[in-house]
Amino acid sequence: MHPEMNPLADRLRPTKIEEVFGQEHLTAKGKLLYEVVRSKNPISLIFWGPPGSGKTTLARVIANEIDANFIEISAVSSNKKDIVTVIDNAKVNRRQKISTILFVDEIHRFNKAQQDAFLPFIEDGTISILGATTENPSFEIIASLLSRCRVLVLNPLKNEDIIKILKKAIKTLNILNKKAPGNTINYIASLSNGDGRSALNILELSLKLAKDKPLSKEIIKSASQQTILLHDKKGDYHYNLISAFIKSLRGGDLSASFYYLARLLQAGEDPKFIARRMIIFASEDIGLAAPAALNIAISASLAVERIGLPECQYSLYHCAAVLAKAPKSRETTNAMNKAQAIAKEYPNLAIPIHLRNAPTKLMKELGYNEGYKWQPGFKDSRGFLPPELKDLNLFND
Repeated sequence: MHPEMNPLADRLRPTKIEEVFGQEHLTAKGKLLYEVVRSKNPISLIFWGPPGSGKTTLARVIANEIDANFIEISAVSSNKKDIVTVIDNAKVNRRQKISTILFVDEIHRFNKAQQDAFLPFIEDGTISILGATTENPSFEIIASLLSRCRVLVLNPLKNEDIIKILKKAIKTLNILNKKAPGNTINYIASLSNGDGRSALNILELSLKLAKDKPLSKEIIKSASQQTILLHDKKGDYHYNLISAFIKSLRGGDLSASFYYLARLLQAGEDPKFIARRMIIFASEDIGLAAPAALNIAISASLAVERIGLPECQYSLYHCAAVLAKAPKSRETTNAMNKAQAIAKEYPNLAIPIHLRNAPTKLMKELGYNEGYKWQPGFKDSRGFLPPELKDLNLFND
């Protein structure tokens, strides 16, 4: 394909670290990625961030600046055989003293066996891996791979960064200001919600639809088809939506709970994440008031894993209804917090001798386990706490 036929986002992709807009916490002078490219020493990294935040761009910039052989695969379309081929090529490069950087897009989609296949070759330096994921690496990437990589969090691009990207595109395309006035550029930026690729795609299609006419909000709206849902898996809208959902459950407002759950799902939130939050809620906010709520939340989580979307939505809404209607109690949560505070304040109190295990004759002679009876509800007059805490009652203020 001729370069000019490539999508605008691909044509404008930076090649140097100084050309990258946004993510200054990683790319500014003295920050990690800046120092990596300056040292010419590749390291294995996992980029965790929402779509369009620059994961692929940063991977290509690093490879370009380091002069490494850059191999790109997608976990959606690649298999273990493809990984073997990559490793074989990397071994040849290594013998020629050429570094190999393997970029794995959507690395969270690889299963455990596929992720395991990277480990020995990262360990011996055959490859440096750059993984990109929109999902929480803690849940989606195996611990042994995580331990060999540095996880870098990418944020949604700020509006001012999107505007810079769009202005660069307009300059590159040699478009006059009268065809792309500033207010329309700001409007495209507002629609992108921190996604640089989305902003460029909207601009490119808007220009095609406008032909020789100036850009207008109507043309841009037509190009974007619909306003992008105000949600991303790492930014403020993500946290605000899930916060509103949890607070609605806590307040027992079934309609609000369903509304926010619908928004989360329509915006593409991982149903496994929602199910995990409801499991937490069942113990944290309902607890002893309705102990069976935890079983329902766990069942909903299993349904999500075994059925998947769209059918698992029934289980999520079912669970949300139960949690919203259930009586609430933070008795267990409050007692847990108190117990943790007491354990931190008194971490090394001696275990009362009558509660100690007595597997040997000597221990029994020393009084270990003396007088203890193995029966349900056994009340020991000596109590079950160290003497220093004999009056502790976590369930009463």
